[in-house]
Amino acid sequence: MKYINNILEYFKKLLKNPTIINIISVGVIAVAVKGFGFLKEVVVAETFGLSELLDTFFIAALVPGFVNDVFLNAFKNVFIPNYIAEKKTSTNNGSLQSTAFIVTIITSIFFIIIAFLFTDVYLETFFGGKSASYYNLVKIQFYYLLPCIIFWGLSALLSGLLNIYNEFRYSSIYPILTSISMLIALLFFREDLGEKVLAVGMLIGGISQFLFLLFVASKKGIIKIRKPNFKNHNAKVMFQQIPAKVSSGFLTGMIPLTDQIFAGQLVIGSIAALNYGLKLPAFFSSIIILALGSVLLPYFANLSIDNREEAFKKLYFILKRLFVGLIFISIILIIFSNTIIELIFERNKFTSDDTYVVANVQRMFLIGIPFTICGNIVVRFLTSINKNSFMAYVSLGSMVLNIILDFILIKYYGIMGIALCTALLQIIRSIVLFRYTVKQNKAIN
Repeated sequence: MKYINNILEYFKKLLKNPTIINIISVGVIAVAVKGFGFLKEVVVAETFGLSELLDTFFIAALVPGFVNDVFLNAFKNVFIPNYIAEKKTSTNNGSLQSTAFIVTIITSIFFIIIAFLFTDVYLETFFGGKSASYYNLVKIQFYYLLPCIIFWGLSALLSGLLNIYNEFRYSSIYPILTSISMLIALLFFREDLGEKVLAVGMLIGGISQFLFLLFVASKKGIIKIRKPNFKNHNAKVMFQQIPAKVSSGFLTGMIPLTDQIFAGQLVIGSIAALNYGLKLPAFFSSIIILALGSVLLPYFANLSIDNREEAFKKLYFILKRLFVGLIFISIILIIFSNTIIELIFERNKFTSDDTYVVANVQRMFLIGIPFTICGNIVVRFLTSINKNSFMAYVSLGSMVLNIILDFILIKYYGIMGIALCTALLQIIRSIVLFRYTVKQNKAIN
């Protein structure tokens, strides 16, 4: 009885911690957001199965998604710790905000132009040997998705600002707008939009996300536009970190892109199978990463400025407990993989044969989940203390190893080999990053 009371007291103490409360709040919202996103995927799977249209949509979304993940989100993650440092040392936060908005807009426009000009080269180089109708289907959707880049970039920066000011609810809920837009397009405008239905739904969602975050940030008084100052100390530190962070993001972002390219060399439907096999692992991991990562990046940034040694202790405390729990959950999901895919996706054009393929792909991804999530937490921590250079080297090694393993494993296991390669890569990457973090801790003692 005394033991149970001690446990209850421990949990009561945890629930009084503002950081824990924020993590739980974001986690609950993330479940709702990802659950809605999963509903959207179920409708898409039921409507299209492992079809050519779905393959071409995923190809069309590759470049905009790549630019968003690699450049725009990377910039947001560098912006957060340096903006927090600016808040602690200056009252002119608006100057750094304006600088960040200008960089985001210019970067977005630059990549939209580059992507538009090199569409044909990109398709012929990485997805050669397809029919003219196949390429045309990709380009129709691609041109609708390109404007998403600028709206995603501005949304990422606004969500980062909301996180800094502890407005985690709003910065967590906004992705649901894309799922809603795509569902509305599918359910009510599929006949009118035809092959553009998924791309148009995603574009409307991107615009809606930006407008929502802009409205919230304005109402909360968070947006403080001032004359930009590119020579500001924290702006200089931010710009110094950008090459390493972007390089790391670029090389890491090349891994799923490479996987898609290898999958594109297999039978029609392989790209869709790879994406559907990733849905549950991504759903599960993204909830935890969103809940922990969104809160912990500004948390670690603040704590490391005040007490770096304590920041390392908090990191180890979180990682130990998180890893054990993730191992247990991953084993359960691997065991019931077939049943899960059958219940969620198997209907209409999604057949039992599709279930068999996707379930096996899913198992491979699930092997790496504990390492993926813990590795992501380590990355957030290293970003919070502006240690981005080493991550660029790790990402370079990961990309090279990914190409080698994809080339080898695809010969023996087909589409499953690509997923297995990703799992092995995450295991190796997270171990290397953790060992580096331990060395950084020893360096300050």
